[in-house]
Amino acid sequence: MVVYVYDKTFDGLLTAVFDAFARKSFPDLLLAEGEALPLFCDEVVTICTDDTKVERVWKGLQKKLSATALHCLTVCWLSELPDVDLLLFRYIKKAFNSQSSIELNFGDPDVLEVSKVWRKVSHEKHRMIEFIRFQKAEDGTFFGAMEPLYNVLPLVVGHFKDRFADQKWLIYDLKRTYGCYYDLQEVREVRFDSKEEHLLSGILNDKLMAEDEKLFQNLWKAYFKAIAIKERINPKLHKQHMPVRFWKYLTEKQG
Repeated sequence: MVVYVYDKTFDGLLTAVFDAFARKSFPDLLLAEGEALPLFCDEVVTICTDDTKVERVWKGLQKKLSATALHCLTVCWLSELPDVDLLLFRYIKKAFNSQSSIELNFGDPDVLEVSKVWRKVSHEKHRMIEFIRFQKAEDGTFFGAMEPLYNVLPLVVGHFKDRFADQKWLIYDLKRTYGCYYDLQEVREVRFDSKEEHLLSGILNDKLMAEDEKLFQNLWKAYFKAIAIKERINPKLHKQHMPVRFWKYLTEKQG
């Protein structure tokens, strides 16, 4: 068994691809630095992320795959699923070894699995866009938080930058403890040393909330209640279209 140890970044994975082809020795297992090695392995290779190698691999992939397929690879990486790195490694290896593009060869189990993972992550991306609720803070910043199944925050910031270009906002991933802040000019990633209450619950308390925010929340709840037709309430269908895991962040579900 050949084991590659790397920093568990996408750039690190592309560096591993470069080194594997250079060594003509391909990994059976990809592990993070410090992760326990299997009892029996023939070779352990430590990968050091190298921007030059990353660029060469990416340029090579651009000749083998369409822009859509390349985007699919980066989206799959954000799934953070177990062994997704090994899946992508096999996919990339096959892409380089094939005379023609493999991206539509769904008879290949790795190509099929990549497409399935892509669909899962893309679906979660759209759910985050659909269900996130912003709360106006006292300083005028709009705060929204969620715990998506996959690391889809990088995939949604473009939508919100276009949609709310005239407002400062912070979208925070409670599960991964980082956020993206838009200051009317650019979006940048932010992390916080101390975890205040709203960074744990996803809900602004009265002290941090803008004076008119509570009024708008009450208006929204009243509207949501008014348009509901009791005779047509279908709890099973409701949960199917609006999963329960999102409810604690939805204004209309509070109180």
